[in-house]
Amino acid sequence: MTDMPQDFDPYMTAIIANRIDGIVREMTNTLLKAGRSAVINSARDFSCGICTADNQLLASAEGLPIHIFGSHMQAKAMCDAHGDDIAEGDCYLHNDPYTGCTHAADHTFLVPVFFEGEHLFTAVAKAHQADIGNSLPTTYMAGAKDQYEEGALIFPAVRIQRDYTMEDDIVRMCRSRIRVPGQWYGDFLAGIGSARVAERRLKELCEKYGKAAIKAHLKNWFDYSEQRMIQAIKKLPKTTLVNKGAHDPFGDLLPEGIPLNVTVRIDPDDATIELDLRDNVDNVDCGFNESEACVTASTFSGVFNGIDPTVPRNSGSFRRIRLLLRDGSVAGRPAFPHSCSLATTNVADRLINITQSSFAQIGDGWGLAEGGVGMGAGFAVVSGKDHRHDNEAYVNQLIITSSGGPGTPVSDGWLTYGIPVVGGLMYRDSVEIDELKHPVEFKYLKVKPGSGGAGKYRGAPTLEVSYGPRGEPMDVIFPCDGTYYPPKGVRGGQEGMACRHFKVSANGLEEELPNVAVIQLKKGEQVKGNQSGGGGYGSPLERDPRKVLKDVLESFETMERATAVYGVVFAGSLNDDTLTIDAPATEARRRSLAA
Repeated sequence: MTDMPQDFDPYMTAIIANRIDGIVREMTNTLLKAGRSAVINSARDFSCGICTADNQLLASAEGLPIHIFGSHMQAKAMCDAHGDDIAEGDCYLHNDPYTGCTHAADHTFLVPVFFEGEHLFTAVAKAHQADIGNSLPTTYMAGAKDQYEEGALIFPAVRIQRDYTMEDDIVRMCRSRIRVPGQWYGDFLAGIGSARVAERRLKELCEKYGKAAIKAHLKNWFDYSEQRMIQAIKKLPKTTLVNKGAHDPFGDLLPEGIPLNVTVRIDPDDATIELDLRDNVDNVDCGFNESEACVTASTFSGVFNGIDPTVPRNSGSFRRIRLLLRDGSVAGRPAFPHSCSLATTNVADRLINITQSSFAQIGDGWGLAEGGVGMGAGFAVVSGKDHRHDNEAYVNQLIITSSGGPGTPVSDGWLTYGIPVVGGLMYRDSVEIDELKHPVEFKYLKVKPGSGGAGKYRGAPTLEVSYGPRGEPMDVIFPCDGTYYPPKGVRGGQEGMACRHFKVSANGLEEELPNVAVIQLKKGEQVKGNQSGGGGYGSPLERDPRKVLKDVLESFETMERATAVYGVVFAGSLNDDTLTIDAPATEARRRSLAA
């Protein structure tokens, strides 16, 4: 590696870096196994990471980018609030979107790690909660005018343990406000336990290699990561990329939706990428505003999606990205008390999409199409009374479906992509486990053929789901983007299928739902719908006909669209497994479509 000091030891750097990643994975496994709510122990909607004492992101392993790329801001909030009063044995709870958290639903546990009396690290365990005491039983308050209307308890780096002893007053506050206090408390203990695992393992690491060697590693790892980022940027052309998109309308509050703009300035000579988001509208009077942590994480994710995937994601590589934000902007630094309730998903998904797809303007082989968006019925927060357990209250966010992943320069989109802020890193719920945990019955969960954006490399198809309550009425709340503006393709690729949702009555009548829905289902009623498909990359007429045939055989594609859009003509029958490609007819059809 050029431009590294002569005493740089690549072998020891790799060993310690992987040991630290291993610690993050142990944190992750602890939270996954110990968490009580399904959104944590089934869907894995949480992230773990390690920051340095000077508030730089060191390691995140498989943490969700939307969670972890801004976690160093939360470590800074802890230091700013408590300064020299931070001590070994402390643990802090942080969920304030105005001082570094993503949104109020992401309870974050911060444990300062001391060795030989010195604060060297901060362990970070961030977990999305099933309920946080909002005025409605959901963690996504789309219609909330401000943070007060949301209703959640806010903890701006509040100490919850001192000398390893719990501050019980904080626990009592949460138990009295949150709808499912026992479930919340289990997740609370799991989050603390995850961070304490990191504390123990980091102390062992320091004991093995010594404090001086660990401090040297931190400097070398950040410098190495920055050099890798420099090399990646120098492979890019010097250019300015301008891209735009939009979030869906939302009733009378957002009749035209939210227009979004990004300007990406790539300077390989200076080895920097500048992301300019100042040309965006002011904060809106509902829950779709971005927190600074989320706008940082989403745009950085878009950049990393467009460059060498082996570049480490940490504060070293972040040094080469310049982010320009405006105060009081929907995609900037929010003006208090505007609500950031949906900051981790809707607008953040769009920012990832317009950033990563802007790189496709460079030419073939660059960038990605837009990934499928939509927090629809398959991502809804469901709540009610469980008739199986003396009408005990339940609240949980389902993560049962997936939007389609974007087409890339070398591959089709990822079927289990989730949404852009997830990028395939979360799990998808088990139908059977969700039915065991909650009084819900799933009618079906299936791939929707023909929903992926056509292209040389197609976007992944989306999933469709239908479910309803088994006993008492069930409240279902979801804020689904992608109903009006589906994900776009790039370089001739087509857009993915838009989201659609319906309430189905007991006698089978269907009522189409708005994109942001707050409904109650009675026994016998269902909600059904699909997320959006991923956008395609490149012209559909350049797609290998054998791949089109395979998609038809696997029910990812319909025969009609395969011929109409891809120009592939078939012989034989799908019903008796004799379907093949009619090569001469396909060639003629593609010539006709190209003309």
